[in-house]
Amino acid sequence: MAEAADFQGTSPSPARRWLLRTGALFAGAPLLAGLFQLPAAPSVQAAPKASLAEATGSNTVEVSLDSLTPSVPTDGDTVTVSGTVTNKGKQTVTDAHVGLRVASTAVTGRSAIDTAAKRTGFDPYSDGEEVGGKYVEKFSKLTSGVAQPFTISVPVKELDLGSDGIYQLGVSLSGRTAAAQYDQVLGIQRTFLPWQPDEAGTKTKTTYLWPLISTTHLTAETGPGEQQTPFFLNDDLAKEISAGGRLEQMLTLGKDLDITWVIDPDLLASVVAMTENYRVRSGSTTVAGTNQAVAKQWLADLETAVQGEEVIALPFADPDLASLAHNGKTITGSLSRLKDATDVASDTVQNILRVAPETNFAWPVNGAVDPSIVKVAISAGADKVIARSDSLQESRSLSYTPNAARPIGGGTTAVVADARLSTAFQGDMTKAEKSTLAVQRFLAQSLMTDLQNNKQRSVVIAPQRMPTASQAQTMAQALTALQGGNWSQPQELSAAAAAKPDPDANTKIPSASTRSSTVCRQALPKSAFEEIQATQVGLDRFKVILSDQSRVVTPFGRTMDREMSTSWRGRCMEAAVYRNDVQNYLDSLTEQVRLIEKSETKLSGRSATIPVTVQNNLVQGVDNLTLRLTSLAPKRLKIGDDDFDEQSVDISGERRESVKFTTNAEANGKADVVAQLYTADGEKYGDEVRFTVNVTEITPTVMLVIAGGVLLLVLAGFRMYTQRKRAAARLEAEGTPTDDDASESTVESEDANTEAASVVHTAEEEVPAKSGTDEPEHPSDPAPDTAPESADPSGTGERVDR
Repeated sequence: MAEAADFQGTSPSPARRWLLRTGALFAGAPLLAGLFQLPAAPSVQAAPKASLAEATGSNTVEVSLDSLTPSVPTDGDTVTVSGTVTNKGKQTVTDAHVGLRVASTAVTGRSAIDTAAKRTGFDPYSDGEEVGGKYVEKFSKLTSGVAQPFTISVPVKELDLGSDGIYQLGVSLSGRTAAAQYDQVLGIQRTFLPWQPDEAGTKTKTTYLWPLISTTHLTAETGPGEQQTPFFLNDDLAKEISAGGRLEQMLTLGKDLDITWVIDPDLLASVVAMTENYRVRSGSTTVAGTNQAVAKQWLADLETAVQGEEVIALPFADPDLASLAHNGKTITGSLSRLKDATDVASDTVQNILRVAPETNFAWPVNGAVDPSIVKVAISAGADKVIARSDSLQESRSLSYTPNAARPIGGGTTAVVADARLSTAFQGDMTKAEKSTLAVQRFLAQSLMTDLQNNKQRSVVIAPQRMPTASQAQTMAQALTALQGGNWSQPQELSAAAAAKPDPDANTKIPSASTRSSTVCRQALPKSAFEEIQATQVGLDRFKVILSDQSRVVTPFGRTMDREMSTSWRGRCMEAAVYRNDVQNYLDSLTEQVRLIEKSETKLSGRSATIPVTVQNNLVQGVDNLTLRLTSLAPKRLKIGDDDFDEQSVDISGERRESVKFTTNAEANGKADVVAQLYTADGEKYGDEVRFTVNVTEITPTVMLVIAGGVLLLVLAGFRMYTQRKRAAARLEAEGTPTDDDASESTVESEDANTEAASVVHTAEEEVPAKSGTDEPEHPSDPAPDTAPESADPSGTGERVDR
């Protein structure tokens, strides 16, 4: 951001100028004496040693500034600072005291604030005179390594502040060591004191974005019941919305501030999922979630907080626009998925929070923009892109901070957030000193923006997407002080975007070559979008067979949005595991509808029916499936009257169904058969099942031999019967038979039996024995239609029917 080279109206008071000149004169006297080799008294000779000690030893004691109140003082206030001093040296410090110093002049620009914040060591001119007197805290000694607390309160009038501006406030420790027995500054910490006691003539309109965004928590997996119990990756979301958690703090602090809420609808959907029964992954299993009450309370508090406030809804799951623009836009379906994520955002927020959100804002990560990112944002329906001033930079000739809104062509507006203010609270804010220094620097930059010229301007602040709890607390502290100050007034984001653009502001989107290396390095790779598209293809193939597609399409659709989330930046391995789990779960669902394996099937006779079993282990029914049975040896076995036949499949949930196909044998032998499911559009579904049909026909020749043998048996029996009848009649006519007659009768009977036995044996020789596995004698002979059914098993719980 361009800065003012000079700042008018910040000259020191006359009394301060006199003191500075006098101090500079006395500070320079010892140096002149040394140059001219003039003799000096011992007390005078100590002065140059003190000066050298001040230049080299001002880091001996670490001064920590843990609090400063009020952050923005006005006339009549008392400034109170507190913290600790720790002797980092090896020698004990004696006769020590902590005092306040105010720089002699106000800081003259935004860049000057940055420079002053980096300065180390003690400079008597820049750091100014110590207030002194009773406004110090004394220590008889500071032992090495021991921290000592301090608190100093000074009336504002004693600080001798000049005109409106930003003054550097130093907290210094002075004392003596065994090596230097004179007073010297041994440690100092600096911060900034914004000074605007009266209402500013023109107040800066400040928009502060307050993001409610989290990482991905929900999986694609749901329970089998009607409720479809959701499954969470972990219980981290419950921790975030519980008392003291990050999101609980963002909500509690934000509801008392003038802010613009920026919400990821996926966060709301995830918390809603926690209000009912849900399960949480724990190792290789899942456990029941127990934080329903916490989720309900957080949602209720949020709904109350946003009523009457501006709410910006990001696309569902906060997709990574930069990754899409640079690595994903050439992958089929990626941009349409972004559009779908944008369309569902409004309904999600409105249904849960009962407010109508703005959905025409796009927020690329870190506000980094280039032509490709802007084009992707526009494709999803956004006409306003939240950029940042370290991406869309101003020319050095511009001496002030322009309005945030910039027209960038095609009816699109870039809303440029101030980089310094937006990044003010990054880093570790758990330490009180870092938090205090960040607040004062933020306020200094804000006031300097207002003092740059007399024109009222609109400034937008877009902090990091997911502030920690300590960062949120620091942000709230700074905003509370800012909104209680005299130079700023709150403004909604939509108003900032509609503000009149500054004619001198930069409106040219930078090229892709200038984008941040961090933005590039942490982007989702092209392979990620290819995997997402592969999942979409599998989902499209799966959903067409379902009787209730919404049970699968909705959870998987939202999960694929999550796979494109900005929250995966810097977590590439976790993102890859998440995508792999989603694909594996979809595959497992797809495999719940399958064909049952079959073993070799025997077919006896010319025609019969072959059953093929389809298993549906899903809880819902499936339809729009076709089962095709194909003979790979149609000259031996036909399916119906052709080499294949098809039948539609419609199965209820958790059921199996046998589909029967009529087959016709053309010749004996083995024929391979393939069963395959197809979707309505002709795509193969699942794995094929291949099995063998063994055709075993009974030929007419064998039937004739068997019939002839039976006839001979009948004739032999008839002959025996007639012979016995004749013998009986003769004996009755002749009376008691003689031995010769009896012997003759016996011989005749034996001869008849021998003859009959001979006939049966002949028939048996003509009919060869058949087993269940032997091949027929004449494979090419046709089979009769009345062949017996094979009793051998045809597979898992199946049989072949005629």
